[in-house]
Amino acid sequence: MKYTYQYKALPTTEQKLEINVWLRICQYWYNRQLGDRFDWWENNRTSVNSCPLVVSLPVLRDKPNYYNQKKCLPVLKKELVTVQWSGEELDFSRVPANTLQEVCKRVDKAFERFIAGDSNGNRSGKPRFIAESRYRSFVIEGAGLELHSCSVGGKYLYVKVPKIGLIKIRSHRHLPDDAILKQLQFIKKNDGWFVNLRLEDTTIPVCSTDIVPTWDNSLGMDAVLHEDDYLATSEGIKLPSLKVLRKSQHKLTRISQKKNARLRGSKSRRKLANRVGRQHQKIARCRKDFQYKTAHKLLRTGKKVFFHEDLNLKGLSRRNAPKQDETGAFIPNGQCAKSGLNLSWSDAAFGQFFQILGNIAAKAGAIVIAKNPAYTSQLLSYRDEVIFTDLGIRQYWDEVEQLWVDRDVNSGINLKRLGLDVFPSIKRRKGGIVIVNSVTDSTSKEVLHILGCATLRERNI
Repeated sequence: MKYTYQYKALPTTEQKLEINVWLRICQYWYNRQLGDRFDWWENNRTSVNSCPLVVSLPVLRDKPNYYNQKKCLPVLKKELVTVQWSGEELDFSRVPANTLQEVCKRVDKAFERFIAGDSNGNRSGKPRFIAESRYRSFVIEGAGLELHSCSVGGKYLYVKVPKIGLIKIRSHRHLPDDAILKQLQFIKKNDGWFVNLRLEDTTIPVCSTDIVPTWDNSLGMDAVLHEDDYLATSEGIKLPSLKVLRKSQHKLTRISQKKNARLRGSKSRRKLANRVGRQHQKIARCRKDFQYKTAHKLLRTGKKVFFHEDLNLKGLSRRNAPKQDETGAFIPNGQCAKSGLNLSWSDAAFGQFFQILGNIAAKAGAIVIAKNPAYTSQLLSYRDEVIFTDLGIRQYWDEVEQLWVDRDVNSGINLKRLGLDVFPSIKRRKGGIVIVNSVTDSTSKEVLHILGCATLRERNI
């Protein structure tokens, strides 16, 4: 299995200067290749009705790709390359060849996504030229990479990098003994340099996808954005949320307002911009730490299959369409309230959480499956009856069963039933929702037991 560990790098001053030179050369090489591809894109297109007798057609040249652009590197390494707009001279021979080839791969992927588009035929965004402040990483792989452990307490590691030497990194996490270093990535962040160690360990088996889900070894999870809840599981338990962005919003706003009041290009503005970056970095790290702890808490339940909602996060966080009256004037469209909801979706970062859960589950021999959550939050999980038709209905008192049914826990149970193929088929009719092929009675006993335990748990709290 291949996995990645990230560590804080502690390079010397000379090593920092050399790494910064490498980063600058990679950034220039990226923009140069992208500009060559844009030039080919613009100069090798003509209208379908263009006549060669009237319009002079351009001389077509071969399409730039990964291979013919990579062939330019030996020529560029023979002498210094001068940047036209600044007169800066760059020495490509200082950077390893495989690092520059990785930049070629990055450009090739970005441009191919732009041309091909997505599965619906919609073209993705045009790749942009990356400024020096936004190009923050480069990759080193192949021969020459070696790991050396430090004998003083095991607090540090040393990575041997070609043309730089041994770079000291802080060893806050033990490396497996059988791990083999395959790739090294340098990342520049607001608080210094970090390294991603791409490791391969043959002793860890690859997770098998042929696990048969059952009622006992599976768990359903419903994403919650209500009050202080983050997830509701099919076991009747709700996990709390962190809301780190909400809690840090006032501090982030205060620093941003100070930065915007400073003159552009001034030293004080750059310092405040660095403070804004550090604050965003703190928020991101707190959120990721919370998500890792939540994922490990779910895995400690002993389940082997996890079902979660296949959320359309892009659509959920989209702005409302503008509204106009008869005169053409814009009228309120509810975007003020929607902005707060969009911020909550961004703060929760469910897409990142489910990805982290999938990575951790793969190491533990479990699988994570996304399911379409249609009607799972409206239908009772133990009886074919639509109850939760409005988002304001958070709980339902069942007179027949004499228990409280929580909306989010009920949705988590339905997701589990959906993954086990015991969720009824639902069709839309003009009169409303019609339930067909119901198998709810096969799991109603287990569901009522879970809901009853959840009700007793709430009473004890």
